[in-house]
Amino acid sequence: MKNAPRILMCRPSHFGVTYAINPWMDPKSWASEAKSLATEARREWRALHARLMELGAEIALVPPEAGLPDLVFTANAAVVMDGKALLARFRHPERQGEEPVFRRAFDALKAKGAIDEVLELPEGVFLEGAGDCVFDATRQLYWMGYGPRSSESARPHVETMLGVETVALRLADPRFYHMDTALNPLTRGELIYVPEAFAEEGLAEIHARVKPELRIPVEPEDAAHLAANAVCIGDAVVMSRCGEGLRRRLEAKGYRVVETSLAAFGRSGGSAFCLTLRLDLRSQPVAAQEARRTEAFAAA
Repeated sequence: MKNAPRILMCRPSHFGVTYAINPWMDPKSWASEAKSLATEARREWRALHARLMELGAEIALVPPEAGLPDLVFTANAAVVMDGKALLARFRHPERQGEEPVFRRAFDALKAKGAIDEVLELPEGVFLEGAGDCVFDATRQLYWMGYGPRSSESARPHVETMLGVETVALRLADPRFYHMDTALNPLTRGELIYVPEAFAEEGLAEIHARVKPELRIPVEPEDAAHLAANAVCIGDAVVMSRCGEGLRRRLEAKGYRVVETSLAAFGRSGGSAFCLTLRLDLRSQPVAAQEARRTEAFAAA
């Protein structure tokens, strides 16, 4: 497939809720039915993988490792733009063991030519990858969440290292601890967002930058199923669960909803977007340069 989305994922071989670092996580509840939930998670992950492949995605895999149950949430691995990968730096000790694993994975991708450069943040500056740095291709900016997991001080580093305007918004509801649980830009410029996830000044920033007709607020019932944590490929919006009202709004905008249950991962506060990381994102200036080079080559 020409211009196929390239996505990084990790099989949930060791996934489980074994600690609590957000309000969704309940280790005791998970432990009471751990075997059946682990089986469900593997089945749900395979179904998501299949849906993405059907939509034309090319998928690379990070090898799972015992003792790192959240390694499956590859959106947190890095922020990737124009062939550069800015590696995550995790706030919670429970996830810091993932850092060397993701470093090895990106070094391997670089060796294969899939990534050009691997970058690191300064010590003490936390940024949990694309989970808190969501790219809006229409507006050519990152919506960056800070507060629960990532540092506001990461913003200038993202702008300098990746060359993309970065708008930092404080996340005000602990349930929406990463930006990708609260906001999702769609391919035609619409923005799905959870109003209660943001402080007043954050909502004002969204309203200033996104026209009213392009805003799609997510109602509390859908937000409780992490509907904003979706993967958008073309006109397809892949999510775990979608209420009828949200479905009608998306379909009215020309999108089709692809539901694939990810309830087991919801127990950890994650869904479709969390389980994926786009490796092929391009900023507009670079994309234009590549198009000109292609045209020049064809004419030569």
